Amino acid sequence: MAIFRPFQAIRPRTPLAGRVAALPYDVMSSQEAREAAKDNPYSFLHVDKAEIDLDPSIDIYDRKVYERAAENLSKMEAEGIYIQEETPCFYIYQQVMDGRTQTGIVGCASIDDYLQDHIKKHELTRADKEADRIRHVDVCDAQTGPIFLTYRAVPRISEQVESWIREHLPVYDLTTEDGIIHRVWVVDSRGAIDTFERAFRQIPDLYIADGHHRAASAVKVGQERRKRYPGYTGEEEFNYFLAVLFPDAELKIWDYNRVVHDLNGMDTQSFLERLGQVFEYESVEGPCRPQEKHMMGMYLDGQWYLCRVRADKIVETDPVGRLDVSILQEHVLTPLLGIDDPRTSSRIDFVGGIRGLGELERMVDGGRAVAFAMYPTGLDELMDIADNGKIMPPKSTWFEPKLRSGLFIHRLS
Repeated sequence: MAIFRPFQAIRPRTPLAGRVAALPYDVMSSQEAREAAKDNPYSFLHVDKAEIDLDPSIDIYDRKVYERAAENLSKMEAEGIYIQEETPCFYIYQQVMDGRTQTGIVGCASIDDYLQDHIKKHELTRADKEADRIRHVDVCDAQTGPIFLTYRAVPRISEQVESWIREHLPVYDLTTEDGIIHRVWVVDSRGAIDTFERAFRQIPDLYIADGHHRAASAVKVGQERRKRYPGYTGEEEFNYFLAVLFPDAELKIWDYNRVVHDLNGMDTQSFLERLGQVFEYESVEGPCRPQEKHMMGMYLDGQWYLCRVRADKIVETDPVGRLDVSILQEHVLTPLLGIDDPRTSSRIDFVGGIRGLGELERMVDGGRAVAFAMYPTGLDELMDIADNGKIMPPKSTWFEPKLRSGLFIHRLS
C-alpha cells in the first residue's frame, strides 16, 4: 500500500512561473547555470545552484552555498514571487514533448515506504552526492526538486486526472526554451483529494524513475529530524518527500550512451579483434542507431559499426545480466577497456540520448576513442529489476522531459 498525500505547496505566482522554472540542478554545470540564470533574478537556479551568486572560485559544497540558497529562497518568498497554498492540495503536472504527453500527480510520498521498500530503487547512490542534497534540504528546510516516481497504471486514477483537467483551468501553462509544454492544475477539492488518496492506497509499490540521490537525501534528512524530535507523531512534513507520480504507460526511457577516452593501450585493429569475441559487427553508413535489444552502434576512428551481441553473452534468466548496458560493461568496458567502476572512472562519459548521435561523433572526433550508442532500457525491465531487489549498472536510464524545479516546494517545518 502506497501512502501519497497532499501538501501545502509553496509555488510561484502564475505570471512568474515561466521565469522561475528551471532544469534540475544535476543536469548542468555551475557555468551553464550561471549562463542560464543571467539577467533572470527569478530563476530557481539561484536556489538549486546558489554557487552562481558567489565567487566562481568557491567550492560548490562550501557551507556558504547552502546558506545562500536558503537566503535566496527566503527572499523570493518575502518579495511575493512565491505563495503558499492555504490548505493541502494535490497538483496535476502535465508535460508535452514532441507531441507526446505525460501527466503526473504531485504530492508527498512517505519516507517509511522508502525504508520498507514499497518505493523501489534500481540504482546505487554516491555518498558525496547524497551529502550535497542532505545539506541543501536541511539548510533550506525544504525539498525543492520533486522525485520522479512511476507506478503500474491504474485506470481509475487516469480517469480522475482526465476528469479534473476537462473541468478546470491550469494555473500554469508555459513553454520552456526547449519547446516543452508544462501545465499545472491545483486539485483543491476535498472530494477529489480523498478519491486520489484512496486510489493510491491500492497501489502496492512505487518505483523511482529518476532522482535516487534526492530521494535518499530526503529520507536521511527525515530520519535526522526524527532523532532531533523524538516525540514526533509521523504526521510532520519531514516524514514525507516531494514527488511526482506518473503512470508507466505514459513514460519513455531514452538511450544512455557511453564514450570512452582511450582504448586502454590497444590500437584500433587489436581492439576490433578482441571485440569480435563479444559482438558480430559490420561497418555501416552512420550514424547508427540500434533498432532492437542486443544491438549497439559503435563509432570508432570516424567509422560507424552495427554490433550484435553474440548469443553466448546473453543470460536471459538474469534480469540485470541480460541488459545491454550490463553486457557492454561485463564483456567490453571492464575486460577490454579497463573501466572497472563506471561510477568513479574518469575515463568514461555518459551521454543522454536527447543530445543525439551527433554528440557521440563530435566527442570521438574531438579526441575520445570510442562511443557506444545503446538501445534504451525498457520500463518493464526497470520494474522487473526493482521488484527482484537488484540494481542496474549506473547510467542505465535517461528520462525526458525533465521535471522543472521551482514549481513546487515542500517545506519541512
